[in-house]
Amino acid sequence: MLIEIGSFVAVFLLIASAGLLLFYRGGDMVQRIREVINPAAANKPKSLLETIQQTGISIGGVVERFEQVLPKSQAEVSITRQRLIRAGYRNDSAVNIFYGSQVLTPIVLCALALVSGLGMKSPLFVYGMALVLGYLAPGIWLGRQIKKRQTRIRLGLPDVLDLLIICVEAGLSLDQATARSAVELRKAQPELCDEMNVVVLEQRAGRPRADAWRNMADRTDVDAVRNLVSMLIQSEQLGTSIARTLRIHADTLRTQRVQAVEEAAAKLTVKLLFPLVFCIFPSLFVVVLGPAIIAITQTFGMMGATK
Repeated sequence: MLIEIGSFVAVFLLIASAGLLLFYRGGDMVQRIREVINPAAANKPKSLLETIQQTGISIGGVVERFEQVLPKSQAEVSITRQRLIRAGYRNDSAVNIFYGSQVLTPIVLCALALVSGLGMKSPLFVYGMALVLGYLAPGIWLGRQIKKRQTRIRLGLPDVLDLLIICVEAGLSLDQATARSAVELRKAQPELCDEMNVVVLEQRAGRPRADAWRNMADRTDVDAVRNLVSMLIQSEQLGTSIARTLRIHADTLRTQRVQAVEEAAAKLTVKLLFPLVFCIFPSLFVVVLGPAIIAITQTFGMMGATK
């Protein structure tokens, strides 16, 4: 057992030191290049925000070094990149950091199990669970981030459509209205405005409008956005009013949102049945019947004593 623990600690320290060595060599090189290009910036004191940003970049760079350990195919990398884009992470290093975290998280969990002493009783089970959970944890976290972002996009879509309707009725084209809405609502609806900014940039780069909106539907993977894109494409092909199409879709989304709230309220009574039966009713029985049972027991005890 001691040999296994010593081997694990040695391998962990070796991998960590190699990653830190590679990262700090690259960081020193980049720092020297920046000092040569801009000598004034090298003597400028760093603010707290810059220090925090550089710390985050340093951690990401260390994690990114471990991504080469996992074997992966090109199709798997494409799927992972698509999931990261749906979660809002479009940086080129996001895929490397994700795979690096799948390698580093199991090592950290195994180290915690070793330090805390949990692995002493059943090492095979504890270290096996640490490896499995550490490998699956980044994927689970990414899935939760995707769902949260999709929910925010779905809930914020009617408000964005209202501003699009106002801009279109004021005389702007759909492309200009999209760019204007993305600028005006970037603080209220940052996720959806970010996607609309990508649509605007793709159209400026020469991509057709229909393809740019389809790409937005594929990036978000939200049914409401897909329906909106289909309605916009059909409206453009058939020559109908875009403002009327957007208004109808916004009203439909609000109706669906109200129906979803009503459905959740109707399910609430059924969901409360099990807590009432298993948690609240037993305590009520104890409070209501407890004194009566105690009194009856004392009465029968006194009757038995008199006899």
